[in-house]
Amino acid sequence: MIALVAVMGVGLGLTGCKPKSPINGESTSAASGSAAEEVYVAPGEKDDYYLFTSGGFSGQLGVYGLPSGRMLRQIPIFSQHAENGWGYSEESKPMLMTSYGFIPWDDSHHPKLSQTEGKQDGRWLFINGNNTPRIARIDLKTFRTVEIIEIPNSSGNHSSPFPTENTEYVVAGTRFAVPMGDNRDVAINTYKENFKGMISYISVDKESGHMDVAFQILLPGFDYDLSHAGKGPSHGWSFFTTYNTEESHTMKEVNASQRDKDFLTAINWKLAEQLVAEGKFEEYGGRPYYVNRWDEATHSAVSTQKTGTKVLDASKYPGLVYFLPCPKSPHGVDVNPTGEFIVASGKLAATLPVFQFSKIQEAIANNDFDGDVNGIPILKYESVIAGEVAKPGLGPLHTEFDDKGFAYTSMFVSSEIVKWNVATREVVDRIPTYYSIGHLCVPAGDSKNPTGKYVIALNKITKDRYLPTGPELTQSAQLIDISGDKMRMLLDFPTIGEPHYAQACPASLLTENQVRIYPIEENNHPYAAKGEKETSVERKGNEVHIKMTTIRSHFAPDNIEGIKVGDKVYWHITNLEQDWDIPHGFAVQGAANSELLVMPGETATLLWEPKEAGVVSFYCSDFCSALHQEMQGYVRVSPANSNVPLTWSLNQTAE
Repeated sequence: MIALVAVMGVGLGLTGCKPKSPINGESTSAASGSAAEEVYVAPGEKDDYYLFTSGGFSGQLGVYGLPSGRMLRQIPIFSQHAENGWGYSEESKPMLMTSYGFIPWDDSHHPKLSQTEGKQDGRWLFINGNNTPRIARIDLKTFRTVEIIEIPNSSGNHSSPFPTENTEYVVAGTRFAVPMGDNRDVAINTYKENFKGMISYISVDKESGHMDVAFQILLPGFDYDLSHAGKGPSHGWSFFTTYNTEESHTMKEVNASQRDKDFLTAINWKLAEQLVAEGKFEEYGGRPYYVNRWDEATHSAVSTQKTGTKVLDASKYPGLVYFLPCPKSPHGVDVNPTGEFIVASGKLAATLPVFQFSKIQEAIANNDFDGDVNGIPILKYESVIAGEVAKPGLGPLHTEFDDKGFAYTSMFVSSEIVKWNVATREVVDRIPTYYSIGHLCVPAGDSKNPTGKYVIALNKITKDRYLPTGPELTQSAQLIDISGDKMRMLLDFPTIGEPHYAQACPASLLTENQVRIYPIEENNHPYAAKGEKETSVERKGNEVHIKMTTIRSHFAPDNIEGIKVGDKVYWHITNLEQDWDIPHGFAVQGAANSELLVMPGETATLLWEPKEAGVVSFYCSDFCSALHQEMQGYVRVSPANSNVPLTWSLNQTAE
């Protein structure tokens, strides 16, 4: 244990120095004038890449431009977001429904871009909710969350949501083994008898993107960490890192670390498809799960409750799943652009094995096994590796690839990125990071056509990198140039939440197809007012529905009377603008939720329940014109038993 602490101190003890590269001897801690020029994006110019980072415990997604590192947007996903009313507006509330009820938070870890033939296609971005568990889909035409699916029979949706080569599926594994089936009320110390893991294959419709649970695979009660799908020759397979193969239920730090190796889990999902088609699955019932979808025509979400999944027990079907020995406590598992090599290692290891798909197939054909777990074969380590990277560093975590045959691995313990040759497995360069790097990202670095311009370090600890902000410091991302033989640090920039993982793509992949307005004539919201003549105020018992329009620089109507204490007032706001980047805000005094931010041509609804009599103001909360301050109105609230008639008006003055 003392030795382990000393080793980990290597990563955490860099905070007061400016280390030099062990290979090239050059100081890499500060950006030079040349570096500043390389990341400078002049006023009016645009970045070359989009970077999408997970928000971690914020439950959201960050969007940045590269090389500038400028934050462009925060996309709300699993958490309520007062900036635009996500999870507060009546239209968006259904997006956060789960079998546990309305859950306005989650822990988002792994953004993944959709692919076609193993290449980024710019259509969708998927991200996991680790806690509840859920997977969300963001439409990259609108940069809006358009679907969230809850995953049944799952606990700790960490190894998620990793797309297959053509986004046939996004794949998710369980971090926590739990009891499955009808009887889940069991003693925790019966872990080895009753706890299981589950891998879910979530189908993605090629046209609509709609997700559903296609099938699930029941596995031993290990912890399944991260995943990547095969490509090219390995298409049809998924690979997961797997730890706690000792199946410990307490003090895993010690009790799950008794052996020197854990496993990679290799799943033949093409065979799984065949088995399901043949009806060789069990039907699992259990608690219902929710599929929540956004309708662009009505600008509203719909929640659908579903039950039942098709489950394959891996122990019953030879050829479906194999285990590959891997250094202890592995995290990332990464497939190179050719699909032939798979890289994974332990988080505290000093070795970096490179597995080879053709050798895996040969070992399977030759029954080259080293025992089994619940009937699932363990392939011999020596039979499935191409070799090991020599002296890679300490704590290999995650690897991505460039277009020149090199790999880049984050080293958590030694706080560095190591560049190595995939063919020869020789280290050719290394660069310090600041500090304790977790994941990294090469634009398109998990695809068949990676770029070779940058790698982005996603660091866990910042210490002295930014101005202090009390006990908590922002997490750090660092932009590193990889276009030459030697890596060069260019830029530090802060990120939202905790950026566990990131994806980046060329800006040109997304910019051409983006939606700029919602055509007002295509707005099918049931309470849309497509012009001021369609505005109205209608009472239905104690509900009042206000169809209101907004345009520079007034609301219609802007004077309303006859609202009573105890009413439920639904403000349905339609933005009549048809010009790009002219949203309008709407806020009413005393509302217990948030403002709305309504896009051009869109309708959104705010529920307000007045508690006391008086005249209440409302206003536009997003600057829209020189007369933005004048964009306001009044609503009169009378006692619950009053007889004040319901009236509304615009530009009506006293006689």
